Amino acid sequence: MPCLQLIRLRKKKKKQEEIEEEIEDVRRMKGGRNEEENENEEDDEPVESSSIGCSPLTRRRRKSAAVGSSASEKHHHNHGHQSPRKSPGFRFRRIFDTFTFTRSLKPQYSLEHNNDEEESDEIQGGEMDVVTHLLLEVRLNNGEDLPVKDASGSSDPYVKFRYKDAIVYKSGTIFKNLNPSWDEEFQMIVDDVTSPIRLEVFDFDRFCSDDFMGAAEVDLSQVKWCTSTDFHVNLLDEVNEPAGKASISVTITPMTQLEVQQFQQKAKNGILSNTEKKKEQRANNTQDWAKLVNIVLVEGKGIRVEEKSPDAFCKFKLGQEKYKTKVCSNTEPKWIEQFDLHVFDTSDQILQMACIDRNTNISRISIDLSTVSLDETFQHWYHLEGGPEDAQVLLLITVSGSHGAGEAIETDEFNYNDIRNTRIQKYDISNTFNDISDIGTLTVKLFGAEDLVAKDFGGKSDPFAILELVNTRVQTNTIYKTLSPSWNKIYTFAVKDIHTYLQVTIFDEDPNNRFEFLGRVRIPLKSIRNCEKRWYGLKDEKLKKRVKGEVLLELDVIWNNIRAAIRTFKPMERKYISQDQKFKPALFKTYFVELKDFVSSLASCKNDMEYLLSWHSRSKSLTAYVIFMIFVYYFQIFFIPLMILALFGYNFVKFKTNGEEISRTPRHSLKGQKSEEEDEKSGGFRDTLSSIPDILQSVQSFLHFTTQLIQKIKNTFNFTDIWLSLLAVIVLFIAFVLLYFVPLRWIIMVWGTNKFSKKLRDPKFVDNNEVLDYLSRVPSNTELVSFLGYCTFARRIFQQEQSNERVNRPINL
Repeated sequence: MPCLQLIRLRKKKKKQEEIEEEIEDVRRMKGGRNEEENENEEDDEPVESSSIGCSPLTRRRRKSAAVGSSASEKHHHNHGHQSPRKSPGFRFRRIFDTFTFTRSLKPQYSLEHNNDEEESDEIQGGEMDVVTHLLLEVRLNNGEDLPVKDASGSSDPYVKFRYKDAIVYKSGTIFKNLNPSWDEEFQMIVDDVTSPIRLEVFDFDRFCSDDFMGAAEVDLSQVKWCTSTDFHVNLLDEVNEPAGKASISVTITPMTQLEVQQFQQKAKNGILSNTEKKKEQRANNTQDWAKLVNIVLVEGKGIRVEEKSPDAFCKFKLGQEKYKTKVCSNTEPKWIEQFDLHVFDTSDQILQMACIDRNTNISRISIDLSTVSLDETFQHWYHLEGGPEDAQVLLLITVSGSHGAGEAIETDEFNYNDIRNTRIQKYDISNTFNDISDIGTLTVKLFGAEDLVAKDFGGKSDPFAILELVNTRVQTNTIYKTLSPSWNKIYTFAVKDIHTYLQVTIFDEDPNNRFEFLGRVRIPLKSIRNCEKRWYGLKDEKLKKRVKGEVLLELDVIWNNIRAAIRTFKPMERKYISQDQKFKPALFKTYFVELKDFVSSLASCKNDMEYLLSWHSRSKSLTAYVIFMIFVYYFQIFFIPLMILALFGYNFVKFKTNGEEISRTPRHSLKGQKSEEEDEKSGGFRDTLSSIPDILQSVQSFLHFTTQLIQKIKNTFNFTDIWLSLLAVIVLFIAFVLLYFVPLRWIIMVWGTNKFSKKLRDPKFVDNNEVLDYLSRVPSNTELVSFLGYCTFARRIFQQEQSNERVNRPINL
């Protein structure tokens, strides 16, 4: 482009020189022919008009013809012929317009001469190379000594540019700065360099109108073409008082018709600025990183300063990115924070961490991320350097690659290749005791998703997926501007507990590292169908309601049953990053209803037992009594697991005979979810609030009964009531003697016979519990407090009688 502009400028300069030569020739000819020119102006006017914009050869021909005609005109002056030249004022106006390019220079040729038709066609064919417009490029550099407009002693300046009273550009706002540096530029097409460009500086106010700070004008006619000209203008306020300075750079460049068309295609509303490019770069910054590093800072040990508990926090740095944790005042702080950092191609892969107490560095550590495997979570206790010897922190580091979507996954090759066969052999039952902690391996093939929710303008999203298995977390690359992303990724997870679940969450990526939720699915490992490609419907964040979108997965879990059985009886792995459950009235009501239903089922069993003991149906009661006596007589300790097995068998046969599948989702759970969703509505929420007092009263009554029972048991052993405690001692001693001499089964049979025969012996007998009846007599702590000071009145009478005796006692002299 600079070379083309230079060639055009040379052509333009040559044309200007030729025009000046014509002017000089006309002036020389004008001396003796003023009268002839005035008389013959109209006849030869086309000669002048046709000379501008023509080739040099044509102008020479017309020049010679003009000289010859002028001689003939002088010879035939008396015949009344007009001069072939126009007035000097009109000629200079046309020449000035041509020189400044303030209008389109489209040559108009006279059709009177047949010998100029071919040259006229050539010139009209090259109109796209003729300069027709001017490109104005303005660069806003900075400002100096701007006035204070805010109460904080600063300002939030921005600049508006006006051309012919129209706002053509508005800069960004620099907050709290009196010497701002904008470093912005814009381009526009102008048609008149005599009109100045005006810049106005304002102070941004959030809750009211912006304050005017100052303004200045730049004369575009002083700008040398194709050269950047710097202007340091003085700003003036409303009363023409100095209001600081502003620095801008202005460049004017000629443009052809073709260049104008290309500019208009790129420009937005006639303006092309670098701010739009910066926005696009910020929006696409996430595409530039090579690796995504997910870090979970769990806790620390031995972090202290001079044997004191510090107010410790950690700072992380990776390249140019930094992160600061919260402050924990403990020698064993528990931060439990998760964050992401990025590795760019030009940055190093050294993760630096410093543990700081206020302004004092406790210790630090550097981790080389190039040694960490991709798409695997590395959990390790790192010893800190430069501090206490036992200082260490627990970190979970996952490095994920961000390269584009992989190639299509060949399912047949992967399902039956040597890798899978090796894994099957590794987790075979014959190799169970080689490594008890290694339960199995989960392979996830993430193909893509379809019909996702649109979160961006234009009906699109920028989706990426996060796969989690307890504390192991991997993230895919982002697919931009689509609702049906295709990732085609394979991930492998180490299974430490077969009772966990795989969670796949899809987010929409927004600028400034902000994410919007699109959908989530949770898949238990035991329910996976190996090597089967399936579509899974997405749910909301609470995993209760269905949302728009599906994800295509193929899962393959290979595990050892014996290792999984042994791991089942050990504590579950704790998930470090989890949401704390807050109090919700609807959820509290749901839990209370479930607990109430369970208590009601126990009460129904008690009612059935009372029905048998009441002998309302003598056949049923007699049958129950006989079964009880036979069971107690032949009972052995191994009957207990056998009875539980019988319960399992009964439920299994019940479902099979009814032709039903064993439900994996409890009905009351679904009911609770439904009621919770209904309570989220306005009417349901009011009903929930109105029912909370009754629920809280029931909970309070249950807690009161439990607390009183515990206090009574403690007071029984503390001899708070000596008589009741001695009674308990005597009863326990008698029970000891009976159990020593009489077998337990005979005692239970006697006790059962007594229970069954009470209604026969006394039809009006009310059943009771002897242990609870005894504990009801023992005072609780609340009752003991109420008993204090019960003899205060008697003590007052006794003290008063003693004082009266002292007063009435005779005095011995």
